[in-house]
Amino acid sequence: MSAPLGGDRLRIEATAQQGAALHITSAAATLALRGPTTEHATYDVHLSVADHAELRWLPKPLISAAGSNLRQTWTIDLAPSARLVLREELALGRTGEPPGRVTTRLTVRRGGHVLLDQEADYGPGAAGWDSPAVLAHHRATGQILVVDPDFETEPPAVQDLTDTPQDGLAVRTPLAGPATLVTAIAPDGLRLRHLLDAAHPHAGRAWTAVRDR
Repeated sequence: MSAPLGGDRLRIEATAQQGAALHITSAAATLALRGPTTEHATYDVHLSVADHAELRWLPKPLISAAGSNLRQTWTIDLAPSARLVLREELALGRTGEPPGRVTTRLTVRRGGHVLLDQEADYGPGAAGWDSPAVLAHHRATGQILVVDPDFETEPPAVQDLTDTPQDGLAVRTPLAGPATLVTAIAPDGLRLRHLLDAAHPHAGRAWTAVRDR
């Protein structure tokens, strides 16, 4: 979708009720654009997953076009027996153009306790976003978060998922809870997609539908 524009306020809420399986994707990429105002846009996603339910949030990439300014948040509440697969892909700028500004915040709570709380800031005005410590020359970044109670007995190990560093970098890390996080950076959105697609066999049963899009 050609939104959000500067000044837009978008909010999505979804709930997977007890025992349900909910799979959410999108028809095309989300394109953050400069709007008629210099005010930033917001895009807030609120997800809830009840006991013995499963939610797969697998949208197409977000593209941060030149001149855009977006603040995006995910707030996710999971019951103790809930399962989650969440995929995020961000391309900084369209082909041949500089990126816009995008700030993202992901907060995941399981059984009322914080499982993951992270924030990232990219583009003009963000401190150090293109330094060697963050993205360096790469212009696409993404992650897949999997929360699965099965990990309590079989926790995933840290694993480097990169075959060719020139095509990007990806690593899988376990979290302090029944969850694992794959984080990847790449020169462009296509190579980022290849990295994340290649990661899916490495994290257990909850990943079986990650590529069913």
